[in-house]
Amino acid sequence: MHNATEFKLEARPTIPEALTRLDELANDLFYSWDHGVRSLFARIDLRLWQKVAHNPKLFLRRVAQNRLEEAAEDRAFLSEYRRILSSYDAYLDAEPGPEVTTRLDPDTALVAYFCAEFGFHESFPIYSGGLGILAGDHCKAASDLGLPFVAVGLLYQQGYFIQTIDAQGQQIARYQSHYSHELPISLVEQEGEPLRVSVPFPGRLVHARVWEARVGHIRLYLLDTHVEENTVGDRELTLQLYGGDETTRISQEMVLGIGGARVLSALGLCPTVWHINEGHAAFLILERCRQAMADGLSFEAALELNAGATLFTTHTPVPAGHDIFPRALVQHHLAAYLAETGLEFESVFQLGSKSSGDSFNMTSLGLRGSRFHNGVSRIHGGVASGMEGDIWPQVPARENPMGFITNGVHVPTFLAPEWSSLFDIQAPTWKSELRNTEFWEFIDRIPDYHYWSVHKALKQQMGDYIVRCLKRQHRRNGTGHSVTERMTRQLVSPEKDTMVIGFARRFATYKRATLIFSDLDRLERLLTDPERPVVLVFAGKAHPKDKPGQQLIRVIHDLSMQPALMGHVILLEDYDQAMARRLLSGVDVWLNTPEYPKEASGTSGEKAALNGALNLSVLDGWWGEGYNGKNGWAINPRSTELDLEFRNQEEARDLLDLIEFEIVPLYYNRASQGYSKGWVQRSKASMKTITPRFNSQRMVMDYVERYYRPATMQGIKLAADSSRLAIELAEWKQRVRQDWAGVSLSVNQCVAATCLHDEEISLSVNVQLNGLWPEDVRVECLVTAECTGTHDCPGPDRFLLQHNTATNTDADTGGTTVFSTRILPPYPGLQSLRIRVYPYHQGLTHPLEMGAMVWL
Repeated sequence: MHNATEFKLEARPTIPEALTRLDELANDLFYSWDHGVRSLFARIDLRLWQKVAHNPKLFLRRVAQNRLEEAAEDRAFLSEYRRILSSYDAYLDAEPGPEVTTRLDPDTALVAYFCAEFGFHESFPIYSGGLGILAGDHCKAASDLGLPFVAVGLLYQQGYFIQTIDAQGQQIARYQSHYSHELPISLVEQEGEPLRVSVPFPGRLVHARVWEARVGHIRLYLLDTHVEENTVGDRELTLQLYGGDETTRISQEMVLGIGGARVLSALGLCPTVWHINEGHAAFLILERCRQAMADGLSFEAALELNAGATLFTTHTPVPAGHDIFPRALVQHHLAAYLAETGLEFESVFQLGSKSSGDSFNMTSLGLRGSRFHNGVSRIHGGVASGMEGDIWPQVPARENPMGFITNGVHVPTFLAPEWSSLFDIQAPTWKSELRNTEFWEFIDRIPDYHYWSVHKALKQQMGDYIVRCLKRQHRRNGTGHSVTERMTRQLVSPEKDTMVIGFARRFATYKRATLIFSDLDRLERLLTDPERPVVLVFAGKAHPKDKPGQQLIRVIHDLSMQPALMGHVILLEDYDQAMARRLLSGVDVWLNTPEYPKEASGTSGEKAALNGALNLSVLDGWWGEGYNGKNGWAINPRSTELDLEFRNQEEARDLLDLIEFEIVPLYYNRASQGYSKGWVQRSKASMKTITPRFNSQRMVMDYVERYYRPATMQGIKLAADSSRLAIELAEWKQRVRQDWAGVSLSVNQCVAATCLHDEEISLSVNVQLNGLWPEDVRVECLVTAECTGTHDCPGPDRFLLQHNTATNTDADTGGTTVFSTRILPPYPGLQSLRIRVYPYHQGLTHPLEMGAMVWL
């Protein structure tokens, strides 16, 4: 009997005619952000809904026939079903608003968004963390706004790992295959056959089939190499997200970038904007150059043509977050592709080289193959400008083309249904006012007791959820029942209303998950105060190869099992979106302690704020813009020039000071009403200030205004008249690069040291153009006020110098040209003047994109 073969059999139900559109709802990721759609499935069979991890497509394969038939006869259910369908149909029928159509013509424009991971919902596990959730939110907001938009990624059979934590605190990574018929996707077919694309690899072609996921108004296309035509090794290229070694990684990125661009071509889609979200997809630059070269352009002209319509977004200031490959590996993997396309390896390698090194950086490729670039918060934009400054070596970091757009989160996805229902009553039009900061003042009109009752209900739901998770975790690990009871005792008594602080994110060392434990004796005293207890809840995964990150998990596990801290420090396993929704909507305080300035943006705190939680965070990433002194608490980071251990010590002291002297006293100042009015006021301030500023609709519209629209216009300009401007620009850049090293400035006329406030002064300089023409350059004078150190420095003001007659009118002879102007000093008192020259052409996307500049 023990050796008997086990056969699996799935008895699938037939969906009753009255409920036929349940299948349609299960196959549109609209369900990932619509609570009403998900509630339909939960009402049919809640236990099964939880068992299938909230996967509606799998649910419809497993649900009992009688459950469906009972629902089809239930008048209340049918009424709700019809209401949800009406809402769904109205959503799909909605046209884009003028804020979109006046910037991107839906009939001619198309944004193509490439990313290695997409995090829509826990039922579609092709994401690992923040990058994927951000990409999913970007797509959802694009659908909400009706943007002409298509997304491209990879379909991973096993996705990211499932995490368990054993009785010793060891992270165990387990992979589970996810079958296509259980996911909200369908094969893309052409002429009745599955669409295939192929990418040249060393000695072979790697083939990929294409899947389509419906995301409301938009489509996501996913490539999958698990096809018979491929070798066993190639079939496993899309097995795991961020799995394998660097050979696997570069292979995945070739499939994503090159194969993804070929998918759009095969579908007849012609994007006007290409958005590369992180460096994993940057190989699409090579494929688009290949396509343009097939039409007769040189590589240089093809690069200019395509780069002008391309945006590159970088997401991390941490070096490990950027894919860097050895030269030999890149040369080997691209050899067959380059041979097919006619591209030269040295030209390609230079696009990816960083600081003239012997390795290939995908971020550098993304930056050199695009003309629009951004970080994901104001702080990160400045950090990225310096970090990637070698792309524009002679330009000051603060002036180079790196911009920023601060990340936002998709409100319908992460706002708890209870808050949504309350908003429907208090301000019925709130869903169409997500970017209207004044509108959100309505939060103040919600009665405090009603506001707090919603939070308490969500907090109790979170507590029940945590208890269930811990019981399941402890049962598997053989942990005693008494330990589980002690661990959960603070959460099972809602009348105690213990303050809960949440910390849930990826366990990377720079996120400093253990900073709060720096003074353990003091922390223990704070957490275990019998009159004002506090619970810390931790969750998150460390990459399977990140041993220091896994050590952080062990440390927190060991602390959670100490008798003195048991029940006050809780560690949950397998953090995913389902857990995130519970924690984000239930905690009182959301903790974030990154090492400044390594938090590019962070979005979990934004999601918590939507639900009334208060942020306690280092002023890094988005919090540097979101904190106003009244909507949470901030830890001022110490200078990065100081010793890291000292910085950790000082910032940990600030953290514990805030908890002890401000946060805990405010929370427990409940008086007779049973809750802290001061806390509610601060919570309302958080919700009303953060929701309209840090949501994904605002974020995507910023992309439309600052990047998608300009990139569309620039692409049209470069492509006009058989790409005349792109060709001209490529030739001009080549000429400038050849001659720039010999360009120099010298004084033609000394600048007066003093003048009257209303007196113009003359500026005149000699420019050695080294064969360039005066029209090839701009000469500027920058005037900056003297800084006192107490205020931000204004300016600088810029004044353009015009060229006069050259000392020798034949530029080829190397004569100097005089540039001059007269300026009225823009500031009172002492000010500084600096003069510089840089190459300029009217076809440039950014005036400093060549990275060349010479100062007097």
